[in-house]
Amino acid sequence: MNFKYLTGCCLILFSTFFSQAQIDSSKTDTIIAERIVPTFSSSLDALEDENGESQDVSGLLQSSRDVFNSVAGFNFSAARYRIRGYDSENYITTMNGVTLNNAETDRAIWALWGGLNDVTRNQEIKNGISASPYVFGGIGGSSNINARPTAIRKGTNISYGLANRTYQHRLMFTHSTGMMSNGWAIAVSGSGRYSDEGYVDGTFFRGGSYFISIEKKLNEKHSLGFVSFGSPTVQGRNSINTDEIHTLTDDNFYNSYWGYQDGEKRNSRVRNTHQPYFMLNHYFDVNKKTQITSSIFTTTGRSGNTRINWDEANDPRPEYWRNLPSAFSNPGDEVAFANQTALWQSLNPTTTQLNWDQFYFANSKNLFTVDNVDGKGTSITENRAKYMVEEQRSDVTEYGANTAINHKLNEKMTLSGGARLSIYKSENFKVVNDLLGADFWLDINQFPVQGNSNPDVLQSDLDQPNKIAREGDRFGDVGYDYDININTVNAFAQLEGTTAKIDYFIGGSISHTSFWRTGNVKNGLFPENSLGDSDKENFLNFGVKGGAVYKLTGRHLFTVNGAYLTRAPQAQNAFISPITRNEIVDNLKSEKVYSGDINYIVRYPKVKIRATAFYTKVQDETWKRNFYHDELRSFVNFIMTDVDKLYTGFEFGAEVNLTSTLTATATLAGGDYTYDSRPLATIAQDNSAKVLEKDKLIYLENFKLAETPQMVGSIGLRYRSSKYWFVGADFNYFNKIYVQVNPDRRSENVVANLVDTDPQINQILDQTELSDDYLINMYAGKSWKIKKYFIRININVNNVLDNKDFRTGGFEQLRYDKTDIDKFPPMVGYSLGRTYFAMLAFSF
Repeated sequence: MNFKYLTGCCLILFSTFFSQAQIDSSKTDTIIAERIVPTFSSSLDALEDENGESQDVSGLLQSSRDVFNSVAGFNFSAARYRIRGYDSENYITTMNGVTLNNAETDRAIWALWGGLNDVTRNQEIKNGISASPYVFGGIGGSSNINARPTAIRKGTNISYGLANRTYQHRLMFTHSTGMMSNGWAIAVSGSGRYSDEGYVDGTFFRGGSYFISIEKKLNEKHSLGFVSFGSPTVQGRNSINTDEIHTLTDDNFYNSYWGYQDGEKRNSRVRNTHQPYFMLNHYFDVNKKTQITSSIFTTTGRSGNTRINWDEANDPRPEYWRNLPSAFSNPGDEVAFANQTALWQSLNPTTTQLNWDQFYFANSKNLFTVDNVDGKGTSITENRAKYMVEEQRSDVTEYGANTAINHKLNEKMTLSGGARLSIYKSENFKVVNDLLGADFWLDINQFPVQGNSNPDVLQSDLDQPNKIAREGDRFGDVGYDYDININTVNAFAQLEGTTAKIDYFIGGSISHTSFWRTGNVKNGLFPENSLGDSDKENFLNFGVKGGAVYKLTGRHLFTVNGAYLTRAPQAQNAFISPITRNEIVDNLKSEKVYSGDINYIVRYPKVKIRATAFYTKVQDETWKRNFYHDELRSFVNFIMTDVDKLYTGFEFGAEVNLTSTLTATATLAGGDYTYDSRPLATIAQDNSAKVLEKDKLIYLENFKLAETPQMVGSIGLRYRSSKYWFVGADFNYFNKIYVQVNPDRRSENVVANLVDTDPQINQILDQTELSDDYLINMYAGKSWKIKKYFIRININVNNVLDNKDFRTGGFEQLRYDKTDIDKFPPMVGYSLGRTYFAMLAFSF
């Protein structure tokens, strides 16, 4: 019998055993040691009630540590697992009540406060559809980071971490005064993370983080607080590749983004981000029943990603399909195929990596005369760059205010609500990062429309024709210089109540979103539709939610939750080609979300169990991707509207104290996450107003969503000694992993030309399912107390067996050849091999 299949069956049987275990409730639960990991993870311990069998029992503590979510966050992340298959836009993150989700993507970008583990671990977590005193929340849940200095452990903590993942070294310092006698409380934290080279060749990491939180207690009713934090980071990135490249290099972690320059590795794809936050909070305890928290906030900063650009030169990327052996697979190309294969397999860096020295040489021999520079009538003759490094920037500025009120109506009912205003702008442009020895970059359209004799179409900025860009200059490159503006106002209210047998909540929200594009240059392709503001798109949305807990006993609870909401489409998907023009996608509409779940919960001191079934449907999404079309010599936008998605499945989590020192955990989740409609597609070029195809029917229904494994399971054992040390291990299983499909291959015109007997039908239409696999993780730790000082040592080892062949996902390329589907094979990613993180911490 297949070992992995047997393992999956064992997980189900093991979970069933836990659900039938006999419970001894005579002792309280033991405290579980916190796992110290390099990526942020935190939760609050569950509170146990020794008299839980009484009829008037406490309801479900939503912010308590959930067994399934704790295991999923720690053990399943290597496979890019998403709880219930949801995108992160369905999970709302706040700090002191201020929403941290990005207004343009709706996602919380955790890297913006990376390295601040000590001060961000104190969270109130709400799982799934639930009541929250700070926000209406998403269907995936919400969490509020309590960053008040009085919420951060008083004292000093110094730690050093050693790892072989993204970074190698981490040094962290945190100090909190607690509330002092003069009414002030201050907490500060800082860290540095560094690696000269990470796990993947050519990558590196340099990051600093800072945090300060100050609070002044004015009197018994009023306190003022100030919080600021940031995480400036520079990181060398790695590529995702086809399995052809993995086979040629015998390396599943091959990285095409780097090459040698003067004998040193240099990465062409460098991410450079720093977006500090500032918030001023007012805490007002009106009386014992009413509390109001109000905030004003702002954030501004830069986010840049570098890459190689070239003009009047061959594509220098080693992974470009024309540089691979498969480009020579036609009859008569046997010799070229063999030669190219030999070059790749020799791992000669002039073939397999970027050739920086060649870029400098080519630029040094390219004298070029430009007349009428910047439209000013002058001429220059200097070395024009054939190759250069550009930085694509998206610099964000946001400011706003929010307030939240919590009022206890009586001993059984609480009313809460709040309102938020946000004004957001992202500036999107390019900067010349490095001319690689050349003198200038000529800022003209590299992809003019073929057959168009109008000389103006070459100009990226008609107000500065023949623009010369030098290092540090902002340049257009087909008009790539625009802002996205988003204004949002929302409000919510909710009522929570409790009775002897039933707890419940109901809530509602309303919001208004307005967004538009502002073009900063008049490009030659779209002189009438590129400069200035686009039309403003306005959306009025609402949401309702509710839930109830039925307390069969104090230890056995049944819950049901449901929500219906609408939300504005994401601004990043609303424009056909925001790089070049103000044109809005047709049929743009608000998304609709229906979601519900039912749960059975067992909570004894020695056993905790949650079993969940869920259903979610998302309707009317707008989906957009951009790719380069070789034949058209232009970037092409593939846009789908009326995209529906369906998420159904179950979750099971159990934790059992087998003895006073030995704890076992078991989790299992299975789902069916699919497209649930036949959307309509529009295909348009960046460099032409001509729409290539419109209202193209896509047979996407029932294809799998490929963002996450759709079945996962874990079994873990943890031993905690009375001598203050612990050790544990987890076996983690992953199945139903799919490659993201190319919608165009499932379009009406492609399907219409196929018959059941066509030998290509399965090759074109079938979705690739990757093999199931498993990983084993281990961890251990020890702590000492010497007078008033504490010393801790923790170590985590992920993928102990060093499995380097676990394919965690991928995507079909949007460009494809109908006559040769294998010409552009899928891009596939792999889980890292054995990695570790060790930490030594000293606190007092």
